[in-house]
Amino acid sequence: MLRIALVFFLASAVAGSAEIPQGAHVLLRMENSINTRTAREGDYVYLRTANPIAVGAQIVVPEGSYVQGVIVQAKRSGRVTGRAELAIRLETLTLASGKVLKFSPHVSSVEDEDNGQKVKRNENTIRAGPSTGKDAERIAVLAGTGAALGGLTDQSWRGAGIGTGIGAGVGVATVLLTRGKEVQLRRGSTLDVVFDRPVALN
Repeated sequence: MLRIALVFFLASAVAGSAEIPQGAHVLLRMENSINTRTAREGDYVYLRTANPIAVGAQIVVPEGSYVQGVIVQAKRSGRVTGRAELAIRLETLTLASGKVLKFSPHVSSVEDEDNGQKVKRNENTIRAGPSTGKDAERIAVLAGTGAALGGLTDQSWRGAGIGTGIGAGVGVATVLLTRGKEVQLRRGSTLDVVFDRPVALN
């Protein structure tokens, strides 16, 4: 009887002192969609854990646990310079028991979302990829269109040259009036986060 009581006491002590260790990774899945076009500082972000967190042989945070964060910076891309940036501060983790834990892991990586976005090193900020290639492509397409129309109108190489110049000018103007890529996190996309310090679960 004494032995059973001692085992129970030790098990309770281990469970009571369990913590998520520093350096632990967890994958989070977006529950809502956000992007720098419409996001505002102070907007809430809702996620769920996409994988469980285990300490030893014990699962301490099951898959599907709720995580809430807040947007601390939302910067749109510029028309000429400046890439879009989005900074999120993760604040609470809700366990299956209903217990809410405060935590502040940093975002390690994020899905590309077809726009080349990446996490800026040591800044916990997601930054959109450059749009230089797309800008050059847009100018080239409009220049080519201008050349074709110039050649048809004037029926000469001179007309094609004028058309190319006009098309390129329109292309540059279009690029200057068009914003670059935005940071976006669609519902269902994932972020990998890392715990910078231990989080006690008791």
